[in-house]
Amino acid sequence: MILEIAEFDIIPGKEEAFEEGVKQALPLFKRAKGYRGIALRRIVEKPSTYRLFVQWETLEDHTVTFRNSDDFQQWRALVGIYFAGPSRVDHCSTVIDEI
Repeated sequence: MILEIAEFDIIPGKEEAFEEGVKQALPLFKRAKGYRGIALRRIVEKPSTYRLFVQWETLEDHTVTFRNSDDFQQWRALVGIYFAGPSRVDHCSTVIDEI
């Protein structure tokens, strides 16, 4: 299992529109090959910054299959207009899990 962690800085005042765009995009992720789950978190100390956590079966399910799909283009069309700058994306594998 791979955890994608994407961080977005959103144009101030556009946070609600961004959140709505993410809600509209949920079906795009849910039908993607290797998709396992998603969560959006807002940074308390920086309310215009969000982290999106997406669980994928493999790294390639995200970096190759999803990113090269029409659904990825639709995702970016729904939310990219609210980005204040480039997003940052990392991928993690589990070492210890006590949650």
